[in-house]
Formats: sequence, C-alpha cells, structure tokens
Amino acid sequence: MGAGKTTIGKALAREMGVEFYDLDWYIENRFQKKIPEIFAEKGEEGFRIIEQKMLHEVAEFENVVISCGGGTPCFFDNIDYMNEQGETIYLNADVDTLYAHLMMGKSQRPLIQGKSQDELKEYIKTSLDTRLPFYSKAKHQIQISVIETKDQIKDFVKQIIEIEKMAH
Repeated sequence: MGAGKTTIGKALAREMGVEFYDLDWYIENRFQKKIPEIFAEKGEEGFRIIEQKMLHEVAEFENVVISCGGGTPCFFDNIDYMNEQGETIYLNADVDTLYAHLMMGKSQRPLIQGKSQDELKEYIKTSLDTRLPFYSKAKHQIQISVIETKDQIKDFVKQIIEIEKMAH
C-alpha cells in the first residue's frame, strides 16, 4: 500500500501498449461499490474472498498490466497464483517512502483511516514485516523511492521493461 503500484503500473502499460487494470478499481466497478463500503459490509475476510475471485478473473486477460492491492499477495495462494500467471514485481519501498506516499491519499484507504502519524508509521512497519515473506516470493523486485517527478516514473518503468526483456 502506497508503493506506487497504480502510478507505475499505468505508465508501464502505456509504454508497453497494453491494458492496465488496478484490481481495486476492477472490484469497485464489478460490485458498483467503493472498497471502503465493501470492507464495511463484509469485513476484511469477506473483501479478501472477493479480491481473490477478481484476481483470478483479471489474470485470465491477455497482455495486461495488473496492479493489485498491498494485501492481495498475502492471502490464500494469491502470490503463487500470480507467479504462475505472469511476471510479478515487488515495488520495494521503505517505511518513510510508503509513509510519504500514503500521506498524499490517506482518507481513501480503509486500513489506515483515522490513524495518527506515529500510528501510521507503526502500522506501515508492522504491515511490511508481516507481508515481506509474501512480497519476497515475487519473481522480481525494484527499489522504490518517493515518487515526485515524471522522470522518476519513467526510470522505474524502464527498469521493469528491462526485467521483462530478461525474463523472456
């Protein structure tokens, strides 16, 4: 959460000339509800079940870039499934980078709403510690810094395209 998956994913898809799918947006579109509404109605467990089904649905699309939520790889067999379906890339960002990115859009994220700055930093650290065993299963990873310019986005996209070329 907050690594820049959507920002970089959109730019990557544009550069590659393929469709881009943000899994959260896809879920919202299919269910005609915002993610926070789904969380409120079904709880995190109910949301994760929906998320897994929608992941399987979009993974069947040909020639796409998919950005999934930060928790997606950590539930069920999602990371293994993602690795079977295509190239997976972990955008590895440290706590300070994630914090800076999350402060830009804090109100839209149900898992961090209402947290103080200290609580948010602690939540990020705890989440990273918990999720790292799953994230580290991605086939590739790139180090992410705070994204402030379009040139940085282009550089990250270039790194991913190089990874993609080497994988094939």
